[in-house]
Amino acid sequence: MPPGQHGGMSDAPSTAVLFDIDGTLVDSNYAHIDAWWRAARAAGESVDAWRIHRAIGMDSAKLLETLLPDASDETRETVKQFNTAYFAEHMPQLRLLPEARDLLRAVAEAGHAVVLATSAPENELTRLRELLDAEEWLTAVTSSEDVEQAKPDPGIIQVALDRAGVRADAAVMVGDAMWDVESAGRVGVTSVAVMTGGIGGDELRGAGAAEVHDDAAAVLAALRSGGGAIAALGRRA
Repeated sequence: MPPGQHGGMSDAPSTAVLFDIDGTLVDSNYAHIDAWWRAARAAGESVDAWRIHRAIGMDSAKLLETLLPDASDETRETVKQFNTAYFAEHMPQLRLLPEARDLLRAVAEAGHAVVLATSAPENELTRLRELLDAEEWLTAVTSSEDVEQAKPDPGIIQVALDRAGVRADAAVMVGDAMWDVESAGRVGVTSVAVMTGGIGGDELRGAGAAEVHDDAAAVLAALRSGGGAIAALGRRA
């Protein structure tokens, strides 16, 4: 079955784990920060890096509104174009976070649909999927082409659920940002958060995460031990 589609077969998984990619499976958040910081400077604007960090994972239009509230639409579009170019420079150096690929495989082998629930642009998503090298375990994939607004708007989460063919209460979202947690919560999906995006556990729990782990490797360890929200999905399937 091609990733991104659900065949509707009777033996299709009735549960799903939705994965953010940037900062969750791939160590890319600080590359995004650098690209946005350089892009702002190239367009004649100045934004503190820590403010960019706080907005990573947010819909790009909302990110630009947040970081450059007084800028014109033309300036924001210029920043966005520079960002695309600068992030492309980072893409060859991106790497997987520890045991990210093993986590995807373990979730699939546990009988859950594996969904990449991202709003990354198609050109970035192609590189991320090459890095993951996990096509055989994927049930569905989303991208920026699927919604008009990305996280924290819940649209991308709903698309992911629809493509996997599962209910919100039969899914878990794994992400690294408050925006992942908030968007999942708005459609009733439980969130498991990781701190590899640079956001602390207290903030992630405050946003609504049911549990917080250091990284994908720790999520995998919890699954293998039979603990946590993903393991609980298996007991409900």
